[in-house]
Amino acid sequence: MRSNVAKKLQEPRSTISPSPRPYRIEDQVGYLLRRAHQRASSIFQSTIGDPNITPTQYSSMVKLYENADLSQNLLGRLVGMDKATMQGVVRRLKARRLVDSRPDPGDARRTLLSLTVDGQRLITRLMVNGPAVSRETLKPLNPQQQRVLLELLAKLT
Repeated sequence: MRSNVAKKLQEPRSTISPSPRPYRIEDQVGYLLRRAHQRASSIFQSTIGDPNITPTQYSSMVKLYENADLSQNLLGRLVGMDKATMQGVVRRLKARRLVDSRPDPGDARRTLLSLTVDGQRLITRLMVNGPAVSRETLKPLNPQQQRVLLELLAKLT
């Protein structure tokens, strides 16, 4: 007399359970997020109004516009960038004379960043185009899908 386990082991695999769907990179969350990011970045570059501003530079400038003086560390946290990436962003913005730095009067170890007059002018002009970037990026979705996507993405961050 055979046990049920022994019977199952001798049965062809297809009768035990349906075969799992084969792994497809196109179905993976990282792949889909990367593709969506590439699309959003392309739309950003063609819509924002300055081909020399990257999305990370733009978000940094927006936060500096909103907050006036910020340490590089705090700016990095506000825009979700690691220290090395933030250093490169600030270096490029300073090279374009869009951001300036000065010692923090309250803490000599810290440097404060702020927008220059040119940086303020540029970001004021570019922020007008910001909503168009989002609208174009979300265009394939209906309004309810757009809200759900933004809510879900916010949960992942």
